[in-house]
Amino acid sequence: MLLTIFSLMAFAQNDSWYLLKPGRVFDGEIMHDGWVVLIHNNKIVQAGEIAFKLPAETKVIDLKGMTLLPGFIEGHSHIFLHPYNEVSWDDQVLKESRAERNARAVKHAEATLLAGFTTMRDLGTEGAMYDDAGIKTAIEKGVIIGPRMIVATRAIVAKGSYGVKSENADVDFPKGAAEAGNEDEMRKEARVQISKGADLVKVYADYRWGLDDAIAPAFSEKEIAAAVEVAQSSGRYVSAHSASVEGMKRSIEAGVHTIEHGDYGTEEVFREMKEKGIALCPTLAAGEAIAEYDGWKKGTLPEPQRIISKKKSFAAALRAGVTICMGGDVGVFPHGDNAREMELMVEYGMKPLDVLKSATSVNADVFGYRDRIGRIKKDLLADLIAVEGDPSANIHDIRKVVFVMKNGIVYKDNLKK
Repeated sequence: MLLTIFSLMAFAQNDSWYLLKPGRVFDGEIMHDGWVVLIHNNKIVQAGEIAFKLPAETKVIDLKGMTLLPGFIEGHSHIFLHPYNEVSWDDQVLKESRAERNARAVKHAEATLLAGFTTMRDLGTEGAMYDDAGIKTAIEKGVIIGPRMIVATRAIVAKGSYGVKSENADVDFPKGAAEAGNEDEMRKEARVQISKGADLVKVYADYRWGLDDAIAPAFSEKEIAAAVEVAQSSGRYVSAHSASVEGMKRSIEAGVHTIEHGDYGTEEVFREMKEKGIALCPTLAAGEAIAEYDGWKKGTLPEPQRIISKKKSFAAALRAGVTICMGGDVGVFPHGDNAREMELMVEYGMKPLDVLKSATSVNADVFGYRDRIGRIKKDLLADLIAVEGDPSANIHDIRKVVFVMKNGIVYKDNLKK
């Protein structure tokens, strides 16, 4: 059952008590049997074995046989994109109006929440300017349904490196990100993003702008460090897009907080990340989706080199013990199919329980939200989901979402009455 916006708004204003009684509880760290969770308004007030008196008005929700988890946190999304096999990236940026892209974003936000992802980190509007900050505000006001949003507004790219590109040097197309050409411009752009509502700053440390479209570093270490300097002054983090070893090394030395993709990362580079507390968001699902759009049929055709390289780098990251976030680059593939990344993390060698941690407590810690979300713990916000089965034993059970609560409000209730 999906409640209407009006009923949600009215309900949120009332004093409410819930007692959730699942078969098991994953608290963001370990799995517990025999636990219940008590919620008052938008906060968790008790979690554990029932040893407390319930207020008379408490609504008891029976989740027998199900697993209760913290709401999942999508670590790498683009709410204004939709799959490239529907419309190419260039055509989305050039030919879809901002009105259309915002309308799509509203639907994407709803699909994300109902899939059990109660928070999403959005890493660039891809030509939609600062509209992610507006979508975030609309969700917070209850105008539309969606997850909590952590937004980067416009990513920052090196001048001349990022699309949309024209074959005619006399024609300039609109760009999918903000351009910077030196340290001062980087500082200025970082400040602009923050002034427009960015919760973090995203830079492209490398991109396909080398000869013959080879991946090549796009910013110097000092230029990336300039963005870090501005972001840190405001209490924000910097996320770096990087696939190459050199781009990753420059990002590490510059002091970024997370590295996205890491396609060709080595164990040595990942060890450096671990030593400096820099997390990896591997985006496995995007790599597979793009390979499929290019004609690869998983299970019937040999793996293309990009998939082989990705599996190799992910295995190296696991061996190095680097902190791994859960983030699939959703938007490259459909919003609402966010679970695809978690399934691939297991397929590529991660333990299911560790994947659940990545999607909850690890992401919360890395993104700076430890004291608010990511765990089922007293005084944290009531962002909770229930799934049929036990995803610590079978990761695919994360798709069997029957109950979604965000901020103490029930958005999905498919329980049998």
